[in-house]
Parts: sequence; structure tokens; C-alpha cells
Amino acid sequence: MAAGATVHTFEITLADVDRGVYEDLSLRVARHPSETGAFMMTRVLAYCLEHAEGIAFSEGISTTEEPAVLVRDLTGLITAWIEVGQPEAERLHRGSRLAERTVVYTQHDPAKVLARWDGKRIHERERIELVSFDPGFIDAAAALVGRRNALTVSVTDGHLYAELNGTALDSDVLRRPLD
Repeated sequence: MAAGATVHTFEITLADVDRGVYEDLSLRVARHPSETGAFMMTRVLAYCLEHAEGIAFSEGISTTEEPAVLVRDLTGLITAWIEVGQPEAERLHRGSRLAERTVVYTQHDPAKVLARWDGKRIHERERIELVSFDPGFIDAAAALVGRRNALTVSVTDGHLYAELNGTALDSDVLRRPLD
């Protein structure tokens, strides 16, 4: 954990009906001083929506060799490279070469994020998926985050229903390929 990081705990009940994933999760999330609340909330939701055996947060901004979240198989190979925000094209290129699945979760305007990658070299860009949420959803959720958090995440028919510290929120989960 980085010096100066603030640790947030999340007790999460996850019911992803679309993928058949039902889990109770207990996460300790280190938020670096330079990380926005929206970025951290997007990381937590990416973890939930990609939850699979072998999922983990990376070491954070202290390592440039890994994405925000990744999934490894039992042999240690990366099976999912999960970026958050608006990563550089070079990171997506690397992730797409290393993992069978590459996805970006963003709290930003998806059209502006996609425009950043226009004309850039990205390995098998057609396999990479960009995931975003309704405008204002991530900011509203980030405003509710405390040091200790109770979060319920339900996903059905591409719609996310969340309850964070007693407040209900919802959003479509908007998925689109880079091409």
C-alpha cells in the first residue's frame, strides 16, 4: 500500500444475474492521494462486474506494468486485463497482447475516451470493450463513499442496481467495442 493512501473497506453483496455470479465480498481498497473518488468507485465496480476466480487489484499507481484490476489463472497467467479511466493506447496494446480479455471501465464521457485512441496502434482492438455508466452515476456513488461501506450490486439485463450506505442508485452498464 502506498504511503499516504487512505484505506476504504467495502462489504459487498454481489448478484450479477447476467453472468450467474453471486458472491459476498469484503474488499480493502487503498485510495492514493492523487486518485479521485470517482476513479476509486469505478475500480470497485469494475472489480464487481468482472468478478471471477483469481481477480485482484494491482499494486496501484506504484506499478506501471499492470492494470487497475486483473484476473490470473491458477498458473499465474493473466486472463483479464481490466483498465480504469482513460488509459493510454500503449497500455491497451500491451494488455491485449498479454490477456485473452481486455476491458476498460471509465467514469468519463465514453466518446472522448474513444477519441483518445483514434489512429493509435492497439493490438486486436476489436476484442477490447469499453464499459461506461449513465452520466452522473459514478459521481453520485463516489459522493456516498466513507471509510467503511456497505454496497449491494445487482446486475440484470445490462442494468446495474446499487445500494451504497443506504442510498439506492442505478445505471445502465453501457458496453461497446473500440471499433
